[in-house]
Amino acid sequence: MRSVRQCSRTACVRAAVATLTYVYADSTAVLGPLAHLAEPHSYDLCAEHAERLTAPRGWEVVRLSPQFVETGPSDDDLSALADAVRQAGRPRPEPEPADVTEVGRRGHLRVLRAEGD
Repeated sequence: MRSVRQCSRTACVRAAVATLTYVYADSTAVLGPLAHLAEPHSYDLCAEHAERLTAPRGWEVVRLSPQFVETGPSDDDLSALADAVRQAGRPRPEPEPADVTEVGRRGHLRVLRAEGD
């Protein structure tokens, strides 16, 4: 499930909808859809900041999409959330009683001995 990333602009708390990257060798700023993963050398922007983006003099802005709109969760996100809730609701195995000790292990199998045996 994807997490909600915030706009990289200072004091902006809106959700990011676009990712800005720079190609310094070509003096180009590239603004595209929100990247799946946050990258250290890119900036996530909300719809307002993506629309108002300007580049330094002599630089070109390449917009890969004419408009960036915030979208809600996808069907995959909702399915992942439902699966997580179901998993959290499953009963957990009971802990071993105090009089039982583990005397060996091989992979996921354990050898247990009760006191007095």
